[in-house]
Amino acid sequence: MTGKLARTVIVSLVMAFSAVPVAASGPLDSGIGRISDACRSPQVLGFITSDFGSRAATYLNMDIAIAEIRGMRQARLVLRDETHPVEREYCHATALTTDGQKRALWYLIERGFGFAGVGSNIEFCVSGLDPWYVYGAQCASLR
Repeated sequence: MTGKLARTVIVSLVMAFSAVPVAASGPLDSGIGRISDACRSPQVLGFITSDFGSRAATYLNMDIAIAEIRGMRQARLVLRDETHPVEREYCHATALTTDGQKRALWYLIERGFGFAGVGSNIEFCVSGLDPWYVYGAQCASLR
């Protein structure tokens, strides 16, 4: 009986420690460094393009816009759990601006961030165009 109990405990421990957590299917199961559906979402990219143009005119006093966004990929993913109530997907891309420059674009998609945990938020930073370091040097807080 003792041998069976010990074997059962060992098998249970091996199974418990070898279990792999499964993430939700869809855009979140894409893996780090790959293109996720959220990182290349037309709604997300459209928001960034539109909002950048108005921010540049208002805060930078520049007539500059994002002409194209290329190479979108996921840089990091923080899933929602008991210690992280907001799901965060960090993305990276290259922004081609109307002044002919290629600039690093870092953006964050937060899910469950709105009123009562409903809704999303998007934050973004274009390297070299954050003169007050709102997101840190070279957009460090969104990396």
